[in-house]
Amino acid sequence: MKKVLLTFDGTHFSEGGFEFARGLNEKQPILLVGSFLPVVDYSNLQVYSGASLGNPVFMPLAEDEDAAVAKNIERFESLCKKNNIEFRVHKGFADFALYELKNETRFADLLIIGSESFYKGLGTDVLNDYLKNTLRKVECPVIVVPEKFNFPATNILAYDGSESSVYAIKQFVYLFPELVTNSTILIYAKEKEKQQLPDEVNIEELTARHFQDLTITKLELDPKKYLNTWLSEQQSPIFVSGSFGRRAISGLFHKSFVNDIIKEHSIPVFITHHK
Repeated sequence: MKKVLLTFDGTHFSEGGFEFARGLNEKQPILLVGSFLPVVDYSNLQVYSGASLGNPVFMPLAEDEDAAVAKNIERFESLCKKNNIEFRVHKGFADFALYELKNETRFADLLIIGSESFYKGLGTDVLNDYLKNTLRKVECPVIVVPEKFNFPATNILAYDGSESSVYAIKQFVYLFPELVTNSTILIYAKEKEKQQLPDEVNIEELTARHFQDLTITKLELDPKKYLNTWLSEQQSPIFVSGSFGRRAISGLFHKSFVNDIIKEHSIPVFITHHK
């Protein structure tokens, strides 16, 4: 049984995040921990030049906000009971939420974040920075999900020969044995016409042992322009990517592509660190 952490911020409830957790529980029972982070005082946020984000100030809940959070907790508990999900509730963080979330992820197998609801009051640009910062700091694999999606039926493994990309594939296998029977496409985009798949024999030996329905393909299209379009043509995909931090997936699957996929809010993205 996996311990899955589902984070909610302030008064926002991620329908997509819970739906993904529910889908996992249907495949294999999980312990779902609802982590209810504090409300941000947006007026105290400072955005400096270069689009870097200052520390948000987390304020005591106003009476109406406190009631909204309590309602979300009640809803979370009700949905867990309705769907036969074992659950816990963690709340009451008073300080910097990212630090608290980082500590929680140290003791979890997986973190689920709703890409559209995670501190959405920050606004699109600032939210993007805060979400990216969160993905760099957490200490377990993450699935970032939109609010509306189909539960994964196709695994898209982004591979560029880097340690990070191989590590992500292995972590996905270990965490989700219930998903390895999905149709799986390992994609590699070549920079040069005659460039070969890095360590082709090794990556084939590894992935073919775990994925029953595996296709290895070199994308002929330019991922900078057409990757999201190509992904939209796949059947209910989940995109498996290397680290979002300093050791980010390199080459043509640079972290900026992963960021673009998340911003599209169309498919779940699995991200894990390689330290």
